[in-house]
Amino acid sequence: MTYTLAEIAKHIDAKLVIVDAGKFSENSAISSLATLANAQLGQVAFLANKKYISQLSTTQASAVIVSHNMLAQCPVNALVMDNPYMGYALLANLLDKTPKVADGIHASAVIADDVKLGKKVSVGANSVIESGVSLDDNVSIGAGCFIGKNVSIGKDTSLWSNISIYHDVVIGEACLIQANTVIGSDGFGYAPLNDGKSEQCKWHKIPQLGRVVIGNHVEIGASTTIDRGALEDTVIKDGVILDNQIQIAHNVIIGENTAMAACSVIAGSTEIGKNCTIAGLVGINGHINITDNCIFTGMAMVTKDVTTAGVYSSGMPAAPNKEWNKTNARVKRLDSLMKRVKVLETLLESK
Repeated sequence: MTYTLAEIAKHIDAKLVIVDAGKFSENSAISSLATLANAQLGQVAFLANKKYISQLSTTQASAVIVSHNMLAQCPVNALVMDNPYMGYALLANLLDKTPKVADGIHASAVIADDVKLGKKVSVGANSVIESGVSLDDNVSIGAGCFIGKNVSIGKDTSLWSNISIYHDVVIGEACLIQANTVIGSDGFGYAPLNDGKSEQCKWHKIPQLGRVVIGNHVEIGASTTIDRGALEDTVIKDGVILDNQIQIAHNVIIGENTAMAACSVIAGSTEIGKNCTIAGLVGINGHINITDNCIFTGMAMVTKDVTTAGVYSSGMPAAPNKEWNKTNARVKRLDSLMKRVKVLETLLESK
């Protein structure tokens, strides 16, 4: 499907500036988005990162979404707005060709007799929906999903393929859950058993009696796991976005509009505030509280309460191997160096 430049400008609330009126007009057709470097006639590009300014002068795009202060440097038609990245997001939504999660109820789907189905619910092939489930209007369940007993899913929520939702989970409205995610699995709860006669420790499983409760407009990436609570609920509040391959343990609470990138983990009974940003590979300890508006950079290790909003970092960035080996060798000598410093301080004080 194509749109005119005028239609796109209206959709993203941008000012359209035509550079070559002999070649282009507000009715020029646009079929897709592309990068500045690869865009061709009939495509729109965008400039939101100064790193790519050099590509602006040579782009072959029919138009570029730019900020006001970049208009003078734009050699092609411009869609001018304060936030070009948001313009890109809005246009991507307009041009999105992602197929539906499911269309209607497939004949191979297994749905319990007492399941409550709202209007225009879709269930893909080989999905299983157990007793007591409630699916509100426009819910879409992809192929191969399992929806356990007494689950509730709000209207306009979509689940892609092979997702497992355990019993009693509550999912709000307009959520999007990507493939292979598991919600409501058992938390890591075990009591150590040791009879005093052996050094070997054995474990007694503790049933996880809580639920997972997910708010509205939450998005969850592929292969992410959210454990149910041990006694009280694990809670993901409105507007949270979670990337792929994240682990959220039992009784964690994540506040509104917090974003969490891939491969990060939160241990049990930790509460994260709202509007936080958690980068990739971050590890957050259990039984701690993190206030609102915190940012944790990649590979940070959070081991205690964070009570002041701000940016937090830890870990060691990559370095050339020889440099890293030298640094590591010096770190290993720090203890002996400290002892020598103390000896020297004692000598100086005695004089």
